[in-house]
Amino acid sequence: MSITSTTRTPTSTATRVGAGKIVLAGIVVAVVALVANTVVAQVALAAGASDDFTPLTPGAYGFFTVLGIIAGLVGWLLIRRTTNAAATLRWLVPTVLVISLVPDVLVGFSDQAGVSWGAVIALMVMHVIVTVVAVATFTRLLPLQRRHA
Repeated sequence: MSITSTTRTPTSTATRVGAGKIVLAGIVVAVVALVANTVVAQVALAAGASDDFTPLTPGAYGFFTVLGIIAGLVGWLLIRRTTNAAATLRWLVPTVLVISLVPDVLVGFSDQAGVSWGAVIALMVMHVIVTVVAVATFTRLLPLQRRHA
């Protein structure tokens, strides 16, 4: 008589998402983030930020908002299926956010037309908005891999 033993190892499953859901996630983030960033820009301008400060113009912040969303979406899609996606994103998202603020701080020290720390803080708030909206939306529409024991 023989005894057969089986050992269960943790397996991983990722919720598959199609191109339509990926596009939807990108559009949702873009719409919400662009509306919120427009509000931030308008508040900053109303509070005294100079009209000459081009980063607070829709063309500038709109372009960089969409660029950031695309970069974040690509990163999310690459990481979401890994075994430790949640753990990776817990340190990666804040790290990327902090790094993304460095150019804003450098602008604050520059002699660019219309620069003020109020305007720079508005740009920094925009980065936080895009990050929060992206993570919340991607978590819901593009869920991370789940580990099963």
